[in-house]
Amino acid sequence: MIDVSNCISESQEKMDMAVMYLEESLSHIRAGKANPKLIDGIRVDSYGNMVPINNVAAVSTPDARSIAIKPWDRNMFRVIEKAIIDSDLGIMPENNGEIIRIGIPPLTEERRVQLAKQCKGEAETAKISIRNARRESIDLLKKGLKDGLPEDLEKDAEAKLQKIHDKYIKKVDDMLADKDKEIMTV
Repeated sequence: MIDVSNCISESQEKMDMAVMYLEESLSHIRAGKANPKLIDGIRVDSYGNMVPINNVAAVSTPDARSIAIKPWDRNMFRVIEKAIIDSDLGIMPENNGEIIRIGIPPLTEERRVQLAKQCKGEAETAKISIRNARRESIDLLKKGLKDGLPEDLEKDAEAKLQKIHDKYIKKVDDMLADKDKEIMTV
């Protein structure tokens, strides 16, 4: 016989992971402000290994519109510059020999709409993951009915799963609304 509380907690853990993934992916979408997380996904070749930029340089945001990258090794200037140019960031870096500076331009209305769509897609992916976690647990509970799980216990567990599901879906909607507001604010 299945353990109902274990089934619910596993489902909740999966939903937590979906929300954490969404939080991470939304942080990488730029909203017109400089954020060191924007370049977290960019990898550079350092002595034969592909590593994040922050492993070979100091990354900082001196002001709201720029990111400063100060490589620890002079040989890394070209490699970092090329990685930024080749990335999907869409910003040309400036190199003065000491620091690589990335100026974050203000977003155009068209780009804002495009980024908002991208955020909606990420949020929908998270919602699908949350629904799948709920569905898997409900299927497990239904199998448990055949194995002798009392019907009232199964119905209570389903209701509890639905409440948890609704809470996480609301959390995703709130995160999306916050990011949309951040993107659309000029």
